[in-house]
This record gives sequence, structure tokens and C-alpha cells, in this order.
Amino acid sequence: MSRICCFTSFTYAYLGRARTLLSTLRAAHPDWAVCAVVVDEPPPGTDEADLLAGFDTVLRLHDLGIPRVRAWLFKHDIVEACTAVKASAMLRLMDAGYEAVVYLDPDIAVFHPLDTVLAALDGAAVVLTPHQTSPNRNARVMGDNELVSLRLGAFNLGFIAVCSHGTGRAFAEWWAAQLLRACYDDPAAGLFTDQKYIDLVPGLFDGVAILRDPGCNVASWNLSTRRLSIGADGGIRVNEAPLRFMHFTKINSVGDVMLDRYAGDGIEALEVWSWYCRQVARRQPAAVPDGYWHYAAFSNGVAIPRDARLLYRDTPALRAGDDPFDAEGPFYAWLSQAQEGMLTLPVSGV
Repeated sequence: MSRICCFTSFTYAYLGRARTLLSTLRAAHPDWAVCAVVVDEPPPGTDEADLLAGFDTVLRLHDLGIPRVRAWLFKHDIVEACTAVKASAMLRLMDAGYEAVVYLDPDIAVFHPLDTVLAALDGAAVVLTPHQTSPNRNARVMGDNELVSLRLGAFNLGFIAVCSHGTGRAFAEWWAAQLLRACYDDPAAGLFTDQKYIDLVPGLFDGVAILRDPGCNVASWNLSTRRLSIGADGGIRVNEAPLRFMHFTKINSVGDVMLDRYAGDGIEALEVWSWYCRQVARRQPAAVPDGYWHYAAFSNGVAIPRDARLLYRDTPALRAGDDPFDAEGPFYAWLSQAQEGMLTLPVSGV
């Protein structure tokens, strides 16, 4: 299959991760186009062209055709926003003429060509990877893995591959409509950003392939059943299959805890994790403040509390203005008066 575009969605705080994905993907698939979907504005004093050098295409929020995009964006936190744009970006890339579109999270690295993904696309419209492909037996392990998947989604949406015609296009249009309507971290309402919707896809659409390759989407949630090994030639394998891509979710936080818990005596997983952390650190620009996101603050630099986003999301009467980020606008004025003490935290570097 030719004319494939792989895209990833991120903010500048994740640029080191996105650059690592870009570098490893280029090595495995130099013929693929790579697109950056940037849900952010560059930090003051930085050169956006330099920050995004190496990507073939860049899509920004205003390129995605989202109505009243700033009002829509305000309803989302950083994770919700980066996931909510994925299907809209997928449609834009389909419109650009690519025969297939692959999405990979920015915290993924590619180690071997994605041959099994390409093989699946030859006979399917949509390709998905489950969080787990082998059952766990221990109650504690099931609590960390199967039970979490029941709550947050059976398939991991750090990866998805879609053909651009027929059923693939119909799926992307359906998914985009769902994400524009409600892409929220709200498990009590049956939602977990873009992910829970995909549980329905094998039932709603024909031509859905469930990729069970143990070398795809290796992550903390399946390390209990996937063992890494490193050969004398440096090649990395998982359960004797090539490691195609690994998902380094939540490095320097809960991801490290889960790695320690499930790598067991497998030093190989720890070595690969350590390698990835070094790659990200050297590719993250020093000019980008830690935790930076332009849309974390109002126009005057005051941090936007999550409660403010929820109020705006859930109260139609508050959404009269076009730009809730504007500190001179009606929403900020109402919030300042009606919610005393909520607006207290400044955000530096915005």
C-alpha cells in the first residue's frame, strides 16, 4: 500500500516525544508522510518552523474546520483536546489524497517496520489494537489491566489505522462527529476521551481488523503477558515477535510504577524504557517551559481551573461569547464575580 500518512497530536510540552516518534518512524518507514497536529501555540521567543522541522505537514486547530473552535476548545483539558482533534485531522488527511492514515500517540517509538499493520490494512477498513490480547489470571493484575479496560475502553487509541475510502471514510466521519460532540474524561458518563467510542466500532462497521501482534502497542497495561528480549544484533523482540512499536505512557509518573511492577526480572524492558527517556530528554527544547500549554490560561495569564471548563461546558447560557479565553470577555467577568477564589493561579510563559 502506498501513499500513507502517519500523524500524531500533541502540545509543545510533548515535542520531545513527538520528535522521538518522528525519528524512529522515519527509520522504519522512510516512504511514509508524517504529519504533526499541534494543539498549541509556540512559546514566546521560539521559532515555530524550527520547533516543527522534519514533519512533512503541520495541521493546527484552525485547519480542522471546527466551528467556533476557541469556544469548543475551552471545554477541554489538555488530554481531551489532543484526542478530540484526531478524527477531524484524519479526515483532512484523507481529503489530501492519502490512501490510508495511521495515527500514533506522540509517546510511541517505532522499532521495526509495521508490516502487520500494512497487511491488515490490505483487507480491512479499520485496524485496532486491544489493550490486552492474552488473559491474566491474578486478581491484582486483572485489576490493573482487564478491569481498567472495561472502564476506559477495550482498544488503545494510541494507535489506529484507517483506509481512506468506503467504510474507512464512513468510520472517520462518524468518529469525528462523536469527538466534536463529547470527547471528555468522564468514565461515570461512559466516556473516556476518544477511546470508549471505539468499543462500538466492530459492531457498527464491517471490515474492522483486531490486530493481535504482540509486537504492536507494547505498554505497561500488557507487560504482564509480553516479555521483551534483546538479541546479540540489538534487535528487540516480544514473545519471540519483533517489537514493532512501544507505547511509553506516563513516563516519569505512574508509567514508571507500572513498568517496575510488571517488568519483573526482565531487565530488557527497563533498558528500553531508559533508552526512551534519554531520547525524549535530548529532543525536548529547553525553550519550552515544563508543562507548557498555551490554552492552559486566559489571555491575561491566569490559569484556567478545570471547574471553569466544566461550568462553561455544562451551562449553555455562559457560552454566548465567541472567545472564553478573553480576560476582557463576558465569561471571565462572570467567573470573576460569581466564583470567588477560583481564579488565583498565574501561569508563567503563556
